[in-house]
Amino acid sequence: MLNTWFEKTHLESIIWHMKYWLVKSEPFKYSWADFLKDGWTYWDGVRNYQARNNLKVMKMGDLVLYYHSDEGLEVVGVAKVIREAYQDPTSEDENWVVVDLKPKETLKKPVSLIEIKKDKRLKDIALIKQSRLSVLPVTKEEFEVIVSKGRGRK
Repeated sequence: MLNTWFEKTHLESIIWHMKYWLVKSEPFKYSWADFLKDGWTYWDGVRNYQARNNLKVMKMGDLVLYYHSDEGLEVVGVAKVIREAYQDPTSEDENWVVVDLKPKETLKKPVSLIEIKKDKRLKDIALIKQSRLSVLPVTKEEFEVIVSKGRGRK
């Protein structure tokens, strides 16, 4: 039960303004299993301006698809933004930022790039249209289709 106006307003802002993202990681560098073991991470090393700009607009509570690139080529889990953009601790350049992520759900069935490309509902997903970016926006509908497939539904 929401006890205060602030709690209700905060919840409404999360519901109405939540965005959805996809981040890519090479599993030999930092896999979903590593992420689960650590329990959280800051998403560092982004050195592309468009991907950096995507990190800058991520908000607490946004949901993130975790994609294994290079090996696997599949969405393997869902994470949540737990801290908004701040200076990348791996860089002295103030232009680069990170966000903190926490694992939320391991998908029962990883959703492969091939499966994503075959699904007409995902024909416009940024993963296909902007395949070089490591941090991508996805629509709520795209997010829901992929998570549903990962849970074993169509």
